[in-house]
Amino acid sequence: MDERRDDAATRHTPVLLQRCLDLLAPALAAEGAVMVDSTLGMGGHTEGVLRAFPHVRVVGIDRDPQALDLAGRRLAPFGERFTAVHAVYDEIGDVLDDLGLAHVQGVLMDLGVSSLQLDERERGFSYAHDAPLDMRMDPTRGLTAADVVNTYEEREIARVLREYGEERFAPRIARSIVRAREKAPLARTGELVDLVRAAIPAATRKTGGHPAKRTFQALRIEVNGELEVLERALPASVEALAVGGRIVVEAYHSLEDRLVKRTFAAGATSSAPPDLPVEPETHAPYLRLVTRGAEEADEAELAANPRSQSVRLRAAERTRPTPDHLRGGTPGRRAA
Repeated sequence: MDERRDDAATRHTPVLLQRCLDLLAPALAAEGAVMVDSTLGMGGHTEGVLRAFPHVRVVGIDRDPQALDLAGRRLAPFGERFTAVHAVYDEIGDVLDDLGLAHVQGVLMDLGVSSLQLDERERGFSYAHDAPLDMRMDPTRGLTAADVVNTYEEREIARVLREYGEERFAPRIARSIVRAREKAPLARTGELVDLVRAAIPAATRKTGGHPAKRTFQALRIEVNGELEVLERALPASVEALAVGGRIVVEAYHSLEDRLVKRTFAAGATSSAPPDLPVEPETHAPYLRLVTRGAEEADEAELAANPRSQSVRLRAAERTRPTPDHLRGGTPGRRAA
């Protein structure tokens, strides 16, 4: 077996794989069905889909060239049934246009930082290891975490930590960062961890996990524009679905899950004024919620895959084309 293919398979356990397969199954039952894995990572979910549904083709999107390489090797035995694309997942419409696909039957999103990015110490995603302050999911372009902490104004750093990390001590941490960079630019994750630990009161550090966890989450989200991308990607992905198609999303913190919940709820709710005696057809819902609220990992999943601890899974099915008045400028696609 190719060592790098084996590496991807052994390093990555996909979260809630069987539940994702069960939710996607009705939409992927038809011959010629196509699914988009919007966050390919090391290919665990895609491998599960390709094995479970021998007639299905998967388009795997990822912004991380290293992930595409590892997943491509892992999925090479499936030949033309798998297509890898280097892109950000809010570009799903352009990706499908380039492949000549009008619509797909399934979309899967496994959000947040991947196992690969956490495990590769030099990528700077982990607060547990000293490394360059990078945190880019696509290391070939864009600003780094070092750029953020060394160039943003103090109030902007505090805003990022507060909004994206829900960090209650954001002002104190931001002030410490600005004071430290006046002496020398921050370049290593270890430096940042020490600053954050010192800025948080000792009594607070005793509970709630690693004191730098929220700061690192916030910087990663800022560096990669994760929430802005997700806000564009959700409606674009719904528009990519054929009628009867399903979208399954795994989120790992409240900010992501809130966006997913809002998008799904908007599609599953009538847009007609509540006082109308009869709902016009053009205002009928275009999504059906498949999950009741957000599903979490059970004890068996947690035991098998500790990274599933914070997962929140939601799924929806397209029931009709999106009405024109609700398309919100999403280009080009009408559900088949």
